[in-house]
Amino acid sequence: MNGDDRGSLRIVRLANFVTPASGGLRTALRELGAGYQAAGHESVLVVPGERASDEHTRQGRVITLPGPCVPGTGGYRVLTDRRRVARLLDALAPDRLEVSDRTTLRWTGEWARRARVPAVMVSHESADAVLRTWGVPDAFARGAADRLNLRTARSYARIVCTTEWAAREFVRIGARNVVRAPLGVDLDHFHPSHHDGGLRDHHRGEATVLLAMCSRLSPEKRPGRALDALAELLRRGVSAALVVAGDGPMRPRLEARVRAEGLPAVFLGHVPDRAGLAAIQASADVVLAPGPAETFGLAALEALACGSPVVVSALSALPDIVGAAGGTAADNGPAFADAVERVLARPEPARRTAARTRAERYGWPAAVASFLAAHDASTEGVQELGATGAALKGATGVPAHEAVGGAW
Repeated sequence: MNGDDRGSLRIVRLANFVTPASGGLRTALRELGAGYQAAGHESVLVVPGERASDEHTRQGRVITLPGPCVPGTGGYRVLTDRRRVARLLDALAPDRLEVSDRTTLRWTGEWARRARVPAVMVSHESADAVLRTWGVPDAFARGAADRLNLRTARSYARIVCTTEWAAREFVRIGARNVVRAPLGVDLDHFHPSHHDGGLRDHHRGEATVLLAMCSRLSPEKRPGRALDALAELLRRGVSAALVVAGDGPMRPRLEARVRAEGLPAVFLGHVPDRAGLAAIQASADVVLAPGPAETFGLAALEALACGSPVVVSALSALPDIVGAAGGTAADNGPAFADAVERVLARPEPARRTAARTRAERYGWPAAVASFLAAHDASTEGVQELGATGAALKGATGVPAHEAVGGAW
């Protein structure tokens, strides 16, 4: 396939740490793939799984290769058979390569260089922020992240970051092949119309305020902060309850704490029904997003689209995403409780309108256009692009198609 002559490209995407119950990354891969297909390109996604499969979907072709589970992650799998992946890449003959894991898959940058295939690495997380959430001292985390990021920047033609916050660690090391491309939200599906009074009453019980958290229950997401905030609000006399949608390795410990302290919180586990998830987000008074290493926060954006304000960690990229449509808190329970009370002090119609208005800045068509621009690919067929100008700027303020300085 000579994609450049025909204007249509075969974009092969590789991703690790994807499971049937995973959230933001799986959503991003699905929506971007569907957008590439709509723009007339061929999308092929390669992910690890329990067994091999090959299917054609709305997001294009999805190839699953057997990959082992990573201990302690609650089911995340990785592609470890380099020879098999390399053979598959040779057979697929991509026009572009897009990789979503800069640790175990960074070797694919060298494959792309030898095959003369333009390749991008999508940075879905901040390396130093993740290391800090694991308890690594700041200085060591920064040094380790800088070394990892230098190798990554040298291995790929472009590094795609979804926010300015995510790009900072690459700008810090002087990388000049960084471009910005936001993610998005399905504004039709995640909508205030999903508000369900009966569901709200069911989850809040006798409480006045219903809090929600939609998150993977793993250490880097800091889910315990939601319980810290709930306990502090109750101590202050605020009648509140919490509903948690999501699963992960920390769930047993969190449920044990709820039982031990008698906290009014319920854990729903993974909610596969998108309408059911939207109903939870739309019916809450405030949604909590305590993860300090979030580089974009799709769950928070979905909550905003449902008309619910979000309280986020000041350490993450989310303050720039939620703006005045939510609250920002330091990484501790009392600070999150303070932010919740500030949000609740606003009139409900105003805070819900502000949340929805903020989310409307981030439609998926604009995100798809930005990612295709990072690939120097045609965006014809992507409808309702919206205001993508700012999204197409590189970390140095250079349009995406110029930011690499001829690396293509």
